Amino acid sequence: MEERLRKVPDIVIRRLPLYLRVLDNLDHLEMPIISSEQLAQRLGFLSGQVRKDLSYFGVFGKQGVGYQTVSLREEIRRILKLNREIRVGLIGAGNLGAALVGYHQKNQEHRPLEIVALFDVDSQKIGQQIAGVDIYAVSELEKQVVAFQIKMMILAFPAVDAQMTVDRCIQAGVKSFLSFVPASIKVPPGIKLQTADVSLELQSLAYYS
Repeated sequence: MEERLRKVPDIVIRRLPLYLRVLDNLDHLEMPIISSEQLAQRLGFLSGQVRKDLSYFGVFGKQGVGYQTVSLREEIRRILKLNREIRVGLIGAGNLGAALVGYHQKNQEHRPLEIVALFDVDSQKIGQQIAGVDIYAVSELEKQVVAFQIKMMILAFPAVDAQMTVDRCIQAGVKSFLSFVPASIKVPPGIKLQTADVSLELQSLAYYS
């Protein structure tokens, strides 16, 4: 299974949470079985795409019948490793960082992804809390990453020293990053970096305006 997982296209992995969201919102008593067509319709996909995506991970349904809703939901959770707690850190306790942690703490669908520590360079913020999460000095980054066993880090700070900060996180044991930093960041093989550049997204949307 691990060998197969390494060969799964990134775009397929990124669609799995969409399938999971649909399944989480279903009443499994009212819909104990869901077909690939029903799942696809709720997302605007083709049913063949759903079947192809899921086939990377084994056979979960029966042809002509569909998927058991609860079973498929739990299998996708397992594939995404959401069947265990994953501790997340966030660097940058400014407006964006505060909004992200506030949204996350209120949105139960993100469990078991838990933001356990925030980091900032502003001495007035260090020692404070946002949405119940403590803010630590960036100088304590390695210490707290190890102490909290943080494996995922959200980056929401200015581009200054972005690469050095990511390198420090990796050395301390962080395996994946979601970056809102407007800078080009390189990570070694085995480390995952996803970038969400709001400015670039808005510029591309301008074409349709």
